[in-house]
Amino acid sequence: MTALVIAEHDNASIRGATLNTVTAALACGGDVHVLVAGLNAGAAAAQAAQIAGVAKVIHADGEQFAHGLAENVAAQVLALVSNPAASYSHILFPATAGGKNVAPRVAARLDVAQISDITKVDAADTFERPIYAGNAIAIVQSLDATKVITVRTTGFDPAAASGGSASVETVTAAPDSGKSTFVGSEIAKNDRPELTAAKIIVSGGRALGSAEKFNEVMTPLADKLGAAIGASRAAVDAGYAANDLQVGQTGKIVAPQLYIAAGISGAIQHLAGMKDSKVIVAINKDPEAPIFSVADYGLEADLFTAVPELVKAL
Repeated sequence: MTALVIAEHDNASIRGATLNTVTAALACGGDVHVLVAGLNAGAAAAQAAQIAGVAKVIHADGEQFAHGLAENVAAQVLALVSNPAASYSHILFPATAGGKNVAPRVAARLDVAQISDITKVDAADTFERPIYAGNAIAIVQSLDATKVITVRTTGFDPAAASGGSASVETVTAAPDSGKSTFVGSEIAKNDRPELTAAKIIVSGGRALGSAEKFNEVMTPLADKLGAAIGASRAAVDAGYAANDLQVGQTGKIVAPQLYIAAGISGAIQHLAGMKDSKVIVAINKDPEAPIFSVADYGLEADLFTAVPELVKAL
């Protein structure tokens, strides 16, 4: 029994989501192989070989993989799986935008059911995944010979990035599918940590009242803590914060070491995106706010007074 992890990378280094996915793959039992499909991605493949628990790294290099186009990556995965000598029992993707773009294509071509967003491996054929915005956990058993899985990275600790000594095997790259082309990208420059990788997140809600107040109150706190800034959907919908800062069921799923929620009531959709945080601090003047039900530390106070005082104390 062998599991294949599809690595996320930037052609130079492995992204953190891959480490969490490796942990999930190890829990499935058997050997773990990692596919690195990219352009001039030898450095990323070498880094993947250092991940603890990985038995082999498969490196496919070609122009068609330069930007991670789903059609081409899926074709490479299928080329590996179709090899009788491979015999992969599990194919795992991080449940990121990239992973969720490729996994359904692979599952459909293999004619198997995709198992989405798992947070725990109970057995090689049995997995747990949240449903109803995380208010219930479904236990899913699959009888498919090959399980195609996306992994909620916040549900698994990252594997050690060093200490491994896997071999690197270079394979013939699957040809360009010709079904899509990369046109361009607009990447927002941000000096702060990326939300899903940040160890500390400070989030603001609709109670901040305006985009100006959001920046005036939340930015100094984030600067003091070296934190990423997040926001509730209500704050994003009101135009106080950018869409890519949204935390929650329809935003980004995060699990930092410290999550500070200021002026966030704690709607079920928001809690689904951050309740796995190690330590949750809530600041809200409403004592009945649902956020206090998941908070490790709650401060019933006006955020416009409490947050500046916290910044001064830091």
